[in-house]
Order: sequence, then C-alpha cells, then structure tokens
Amino acid sequence: MQCTRGGIGRHATLRGWCRLRRASSSLVVCTMLLKIHPQGIEQKQLDIICNCLEKGGVIIYPTDTVYAFACKLGNLKASEKLASLKGKKFEKSNFSIVCNNISQASDFIKPLTNDFFRVLKHNTPGAFTFVFEASSKIPKILQTKKKTIGIRIPDSEIAQRIVELLGYPILTSSLPTEDMELEEYTNPEIMEDIYNSKVDIIIDNGIGGDKTSTVIDFTCGEINIIREGIGELVL
Repeated sequence: MQCTRGGIGRHATLRGWCRLRRASSSLVVCTMLLKIHPQGIEQKQLDIICNCLEKGGVIIYPTDTVYAFACKLGNLKASEKLASLKGKKFEKSNFSIVCNNISQASDFIKPLTNDFFRVLKHNTPGAFTFVFEASSKIPKILQTKKKTIGIRIPDSEIAQRIVELLGYPILTSSLPTEDMELEEYTNPEIMEDIYNSKVDIIIDNGIGGDKTSTVIDFTCGEINIIREGIGELVL
C-alpha cells in the first residue's frame, strides 16, 4: 500500500522505518499504524482500511480475542502473504472467514439444521470459530479435500464495521503466539516493530487479548468442541 506524507489523518502515525521510494519523492512505502480513538473507529479510518483490502492489502486488526491478520476473501496473492506471515504454506494453512452476521455466513456454508441455527444465533456475535461444511460459493483457493470452513462472527465493532463496509468477508488468522512474548501479539506498538513493511496497516485499538476463540465443529452432525477458548457455548 502506498500512502502520502500528508492527508493521512490525525489518528494515523508513520514510524521512522517507513521507506522513501526513490523513484518518487512524493510517496512513502510503509506500514500504517491507525490509532483508534476511545470513542470508536472513524469513518475515514474505515475508508482507508477497506481501500487497502480492496487493493490486495494485508492488515492486523483487533478482534474479541487476539489480534489477527486479515485480507479480503478470494485474493490469492494476499492470502499467500497471510500464510507466509504465519510461517506456513498456503495449502497447509487453516484460515477462517469473518462475516458480520449469520445471513452473510450462510452464503459460504451448507444449509444448517434448525438446531445448529439456534446454537449459532445464541452465540453470535461472540468469541467462537464455527467449523462447517463449505458451500460451493467458497473461493476455489480455499476449497480443500476436507471441504470445511471456519466461520467467525466476532463481538468486535471494528471487525464488524470493516466487513460491513467492505461488503464481503475477510480471510483471517490469529497472530502467532507460540514461542512469542505476550506483548508481541497483544501490543500494537510492539507489533509495528515486528511486522514493519510486512503488512499494510496495523489497527491500534490498545492492548489486545491473549486468549483464543473456542472452536466448535459442526461437520459430524453434532456439536464437537475441538478447542477450548474464551467463548462459553450457550445451547
């Protein structure tokens, strides 16, 4: 993503390691740190984020669990970059998609039973990743032999508003936590040092959580909790 020196907004900061592109004295190639005001994210910040995603950018954003990477669903190049940030090959990566409601999520999964729909309704938005059988509308780059997809509908205003404005889900994966210091995946200013020039935008909403989502698998015809997280399932 390219951003000019001016007109970025008072809540966006550019650190000293932004690299000046010699070919054009007016442009800086950098990672942008967007600081969110305590009263909430501003429309102009959402516009910057969604414009970046539309152009194939990769961001770090806050959720109701830990900070996570994201790109627009279906963009192969951005998806491969996201996988590389996790230190994995794209084909062996486990991604989820973030939707802003059940209606949007239903486009990408096979029809739900009434019981499963009620569980989803009672627990969204929330700190869960629900694993379903994928529908044919899932982009081909995500169609694996398992033919399943993780769905997130997080209880996060920022994540919800990004997806709403974008008009399409985002592909997501939590920041790596294994062998990492706590502040390296909870403190956006530390993340900025780690991921400088590796992502396009870091959305700084303050210190993030350190616990992951609860993962629920619906693909076997019953409810199967495959990872305990901070989400407490309501049946």
